[in-house]
Amino acid sequence: MAATEDASLVRIGALELRFLVDETQGHDMVVFEFLVPPNARVPEPHFHHEVDEFIYGLEGVLTSTVDGGVQEVRAGESLFIERGKVHHHTNLGETPAKVLVTLQPASIGKRYFEEIGEIVKGPGKPDAEKVKAGLIPA
Repeated sequence: MAATEDASLVRIGALELRFLVDETQGHDMVVFEFLVPPNARVPEPHFHHEVDEFIYGLEGVLTSTVDGGVQEVRAGESLFIERGKVHHHTNLGETPAKVLVTLQPASIGKRYFEEIGEIVKGPGKPDAEKVKAGLIPA
C-alpha cells in the first residue's frame, strides 16, 4: 500500500511546516507547527508590514532575534512579534525545535510557503529575489 502524502505538510529544505489553519479555509489567520532541525537554514532577518506573528514553544529551543534582542523560546514559552519588527529564527541546539506559529492576518499563508519550498528544492542555490518576494529583508 502506497503512503499518502500529508497535504498539510510543507517542506522548505530541512524545515517542516504542518498547517493546522490556513488562508484556503476562509480564515483570517494562519496556524502551523514549525519544525527547525539543528543548524537548519531559516529565512534571513526580515519584517512584515501587515502581519503579526505569535510563536509558542512545543519542543526544543528556537532562538529568535527581534529588533536586535535575542529570546530563546522553549516548550511552554511564547513570543509575540509585532508587525514591522525585524526578526529571525534559528536553532542553535543539538535537537530539533518545534513551535506553533500564528500569523494574522492570513496574507502570508500556506501558498506562499509552498512556493518557497519549490524554489528551495530546485538545483543549485535558491534565487534570493524569489525567496524574498513575501518577506521584507532588514
